Amino acid sequence: MAAPSGVKILSPAGAIKPTGTWSLGARAGDFVFVAGIRGIDPASNALVAGPEHRIRQAFQNMQAIAGSEGARLADCVRLTVFVTDMNRLRPLLNQIQEELWAGGPYPPRTIVEVAKLNQDDIFEVEGTFYAPKTA
Repeated sequence: MAAPSGVKILSPAGAIKPTGTWSLGARAGDFVFVAGIRGIDPASNALVAGPEHRIRQAFQNMQAIAGSEGARLADCVRLTVFVTDMNRLRPLLNQIQEELWAGGPYPPRTIVEVAKLNQDDIFEVEGTFYAPKTA
């Protein structure tokens, strides 16, 4: 679905289902913006168990949304990460990101510790991707 301005709202097949008045992502020109995504299993729309699995699932969900517009993790130009426990989750996040980005280079990232996330979750990630349109 595209707005008159050309902004395209993203809701790819097999992705998680939004739980409110928000979209999974949007394409504006050559950029893809992915909303704050958590470690939700797209098949059940329920949080996966365990911190490592939840963080990986969140990145997989983000990658699926960006990938629907031809972007890969290597095309990420900005990440914002929210965690509920910086000391416990930042090292795990760094390990998972190192694996997913195959040792780098890594996109610019901001990590913020928050008091609470939806459904008492521990992790949320949002990303901006550069994915030039092909004719």
